[in-house]
Amino acid sequence: MGTFAVLLRGINVGGKNTVPMAALKSCLEDEGFEDVATYIQSGNLILRSGLDASAVAARIERILPERFALHSAVVRVLAIPHSAYREIVARAPAGFGDDPTTFRYNTVFLMGVDPDEALAQITAREGVDDVWPGPGVVYFRNSIADASKSHLSRIVQRPIYPSLTIRNWSTTTKLLALLDEREG
Repeated sequence: MGTFAVLLRGINVGGKNTVPMAALKSCLEDEGFEDVATYIQSGNLILRSGLDASAVAARIERILPERFALHSAVVRVLAIPHSAYREIVARAPAGFGDDPTTFRYNTVFLMGVDPDEALAQITAREGVDDVWPGPGVVYFRNSIADASKSHLSRIVQRPIYPSLTIRNWSTTTKLLALLDEREG
């Protein structure tokens, strides 16, 4: 039985595709997932399953529209095994997340695309943004003082946008802490 971080893309955003976390937790427990826990309202889960990561994601993607009134095909699911998630956090660039008063730090989780393919579409504005490839992710840092100049918001206009989900670094590291607690 493996422990997974599960990231849902496209739910509880702008009042669309509303999925209450308590109902989602109950739904997944009914479907046989174990030790299900949610973290904040933006579609972050920790759970245990005997399935592999791709089967966990596929099963949850199938279940969501059956159990919840979803208004869009943008809802996707990414399941990441604990060890792979730990590597994502460990392989962040040196100092990533260390200066939250100067920079915003985000992890762009990729779904079915590799980091080089993503970096071809994720642009960085010189002097404002920095991007680095990682294991199944792109790390994105932007200046808070120049946030309105950042290219991060341009991602929504790129063809790759349906193949990614973004979490801030605080959420990224909190999910690892929750995974670590489960494996205790």
